[in-house]
Amino acid sequence: MKMSKLNSFAAGILIATTISGAVYLFSDHDSTSKAVEPKVKTAEKVELTETEMKDKLTAGGFVIQPKADYDKALADAKAEGQKSAAATNQSNQKVVYRTVIRVTQGMTSIDVGKMLVKAKIIKGSAFDFSQAVEKKKVENKLRPGTFTVDSGMTRDQVIAAIFK
Repeated sequence: MKMSKLNSFAAGILIATTISGAVYLFSDHDSTSKAVEPKVKTAEKVELTETEMKDKLTAGGFVIQPKADYDKALADAKAEGQKSAAATNQSNQKVVYRTVIRVTQGMTSIDVGKMLVKAKIIKGSAFDFSQAVEKKKVENKLRPGTFTVDSGMTRDQVIAAIFK
C-alpha cells in the first residue's frame, strides 16, 4: 500500500470513531428507559371458580388439601421423626473393639501403644500410653507374647494385661 492510501484509511477510521463517540455521548441513554417491546397478544384473563381450579389441578396430577390438614400432617411427621431419633439414641450402645496384640522381642511401650491406638483400644496417643506405663514403673516388664484386649478395659487394665 502506498502511504496516501494508508493515511486515508486511518483518517476514515478516526472520523468513524469520532462520530460514534459523539452519538454515544450526546444521545439520551437513561438507565430507566426500556427497550421497545413487541406487542404480543395476551390471553384474556379467565376467572375460575374454586371447584374449577381444584379440578384442573387434580387433572394435572397435583394433590390438594386444606391448610389445617397439611399442618397436622407436618406436625405428625415431626413427632414421628423425634420418636425415631429418641429410639435410635437409646439403641446406640458403646462399640467395644477387641483385638489380639502380639508383642515380639525388642518392642517398646510406644510400639505397643501405637498398635493399641490403631486398633482403637485406647484413646490418646502412643506417647501418652508410654508415659502411663512409665508412671506405673512396669516398662521393663514387657515380655513377648500374645494378649487379648478390648476397648471396654481401662488403661490400667490394658497395662496390667500386657505388662506382667
